[in-house]
Amino acid sequence: MGARLKLIDVCQSFWQAVRQLSGDDGYERYLAHHAAAHPGTSPLSRSAWFAHRQQQKWSGVNRCC
Repeated sequence: MGARLKLIDVCQSFWQAVRQLSGDDGYERYLAHHAAAHPGTSPLSRSAWFAHRQQQKWSGVNRCC
């Protein structure tokens, strides 16, 4: 049983790393930051946060040169 639990831990750690590298955990990181930095205020919904991030990503200059 111990080896199986170790394998599960390794797989979970790997999956967390993949989510961090891809940015897929962005909303969870936003919620953690919001709870720490802005207590007592409501965070954005997932859809509102996503729309805000898309606006930030695609506004402004989007070219290499």
